[in-house]
Amino acid sequence: MKKLSVALLLFVGAISSHVVAQETPETTPETTTTAETSTVVQSTAEQCDDCNKHSTHYIHESDIMYRKILLRGIDLREKQNLPLFSRNREITELFIKGVETGTITPYMNDSLDCGRQITIDEFHKNILIPSDAPVLTQEERDIMLANGDSSFLQGAGGPEYFFPRDLYQLQLKECLIFDKQRSRMYYNILAVTLIVPADHPANIRGIETVVASFSYKELAEKLFKDNPKAIWFNAINDQEHKNLADAFELRLFSSYILKVSNPTDSYLSDIYGGDQQKGIMASQWAAFDLLEYEHHLWEF
Repeated sequence: MKKLSVALLLFVGAISSHVVAQETPETTPETTTTAETSTVVQSTAEQCDDCNKHSTHYIHESDIMYRKILLRGIDLREKQNLPLFSRNREITELFIKGVETGTITPYMNDSLDCGRQITIDEFHKNILIPSDAPVLTQEERDIMLANGDSSFLQGAGGPEYFFPRDLYQLQLKECLIFDKQRSRMYYNILAVTLIVPADHPANIRGIETVVASFSYKELAEKLFKDNPKAIWFNAINDQEHKNLADAFELRLFSSYILKVSNPTDSYLSDIYGGDQQKGIMASQWAAFDLLEYEHHLWEF
């Protein structure tokens, strides 16, 4: 009788194991491959505007209820931005030295990894002061010297570059996100772009040109953190100077919106007619629209 009970228990256990095995599907290679493919396959726009890859704030995709990519302009000559541009502590000087020492990576534009990195030589070429003087070949120089003409030697002390204080224009690419998990709007800065200003007297081209773009996450972690030169200068109290990473986190700067993500990837000034005054008004309208959207979220 005892042997019969043990045999019965073993038989029931075997049946139960078989049933559980049938109810629990195995993870086949095909299933794993499909999951990986669905994660990897994204649109180019999503890859270039990844709000987590180059941001200091990670927000899970399932928690993002609203997202907009913004492009802002920062004029470092404005009174509110002077703490970023204090004498001998210019943020632009940090960028230049950071590239020259290999601390940070310069990119061609604010798409960062979707574009390409630029070399130090290309970086220096981008901050070279343009000149309308004719470029002579070595043969032409030799002929002029043979004829006793050495006028081309005047001012031939080598190439001239823009100083850090000449580069007073920045652009900020950021991701505006409403996190429904925390019920909070976040401004995740993705990239900072260094610009040669169009209105600088030495810029004979008369147009803005990009020097380089930088990952903000890399700036915060490698260039700003624990750097005594990376200072937001407190004009009221010298004891309360802040690190630049904290200053950007606290939004201690003045900026204006240049572009809000749209199907044609157009700037606000182009959407509203290309006129400078209309562009300024459009920037204010865009800021008010975003503020109004956030305000209406709390009515639910």
